[in-house]
Amino acid sequence: MLGFLLARAGVRVTVLEKHADFLRDFRGDTIHPSTLDVVAELGLLEEFLQLPHQQVKQLVGEVYGERIPLADFTHLPTRCRFLVMMPQWDFLDFIARQAMQLPNFTLLQQHEVTALRRRGTQVIGVAAGSRGHQLDIDADLVIGADGRHSIVRRDAGLPVEDFGAPIDVLWFRLAKDANDRDQTAGYIWPGLFFVMIDRGDYWQCAYVIPKGGGDAVRAAGLPALRARLAHRLPFLRDNLESLTDLDQLKLLEVQVNRLTRWHAPGVLCIGDAAHAMSPVGGVGINLAIQDAVAAARILAAPLYARCLSTADLQAVQQRRMFPTRLTQRMQVVVQQQVISRVLRAAGDEAESMPRVPRILRLIQRFPLLGRIPARLIGVGVRPEHIA
Repeated sequence: MLGFLLARAGVRVTVLEKHADFLRDFRGDTIHPSTLDVVAELGLLEEFLQLPHQQVKQLVGEVYGERIPLADFTHLPTRCRFLVMMPQWDFLDFIARQAMQLPNFTLLQQHEVTALRRRGTQVIGVAAGSRGHQLDIDADLVIGADGRHSIVRRDAGLPVEDFGAPIDVLWFRLAKDANDRDQTAGYIWPGLFFVMIDRGDYWQCAYVIPKGGGDAVRAAGLPALRARLAHRLPFLRDNLESLTDLDQLKLLEVQVNRLTRWHAPGVLCIGDAAHAMSPVGGVGINLAIQDAVAAARILAAPLYARCLSTADLQAVQQRRMFPTRLTQRMQVVVQQQVISRVLRAAGDEAESMPRVPRILRLIQRFPLLGRIPARLIGVGVRPEHIA
């Protein structure tokens, strides 16, 4: 997104895109109303919504057997009052197609940054590789938008503050049938935290596990996993027959961390490269898009004039640090105070069922309260706009 926005402003941009089968096949993403506002400001909303997607106007959860509304997006002050559920790769392909229509935008697919190139302490470009072929690319500014395992971040030696994460997530698909529920939802039982995302012809499922618990799930085998899910979610019994191979389980090792300094001379990190987000709330891509919009607005003029300064890079971090800190803080609280407690629960049938958390009871009793999590999820702490 940042490359597209800078190219629209007249800056010459080269983007390296590393192929990621995990993104294409299993990572689904929530495109938030604030991101849809940005797409609308680019004049691309109608075309974007022609892509296959599902629209979610409300989020609901089944908590200890009770169906509870969690967030209502229909009252947001945005153009689109719904979440768009779409595979991340489709969104990235759409943005790339738009950008490639610009004469000063170059996309190098199947390329990966292998190292930063320097002149003294100044980063002057990158070394990149593709299928054994190496090339050097010069740049006034290198943007690290290469995720939580960022090579740019690592090579720049930027300091990282880690907040820990007590959970990981196993992603997998389940086939749908004609009798399925038709709503994206989360399910909470003692010892079980499970999310189902409607992808049209299949369910994309997130099975939350304790940190490092992936090996134990695999060692127990698929029959044990299917039995565990069917016990608490009997409506999935037939769907679970489509889970036939352990290779269908894709592990997301959850991290929550951020750089204390996002930049060095000639380099800037944004998105997950600057702040790895938990999947809680599905807000990671929203933060990344907002980072990109803010960075483009701040950096386009000095990059075009070739007078970029450290103060310009610092301005991006100053603009985006507060929403990053607050969002990560909320994610850490949810992980520790809600999800971890659910996973630690014994789930003993002889024990009485835990009480539904008070905050969820309040949302259930006073539906207007559902607008608060909707605002935090759908818009975020500090939305950004093109102009």
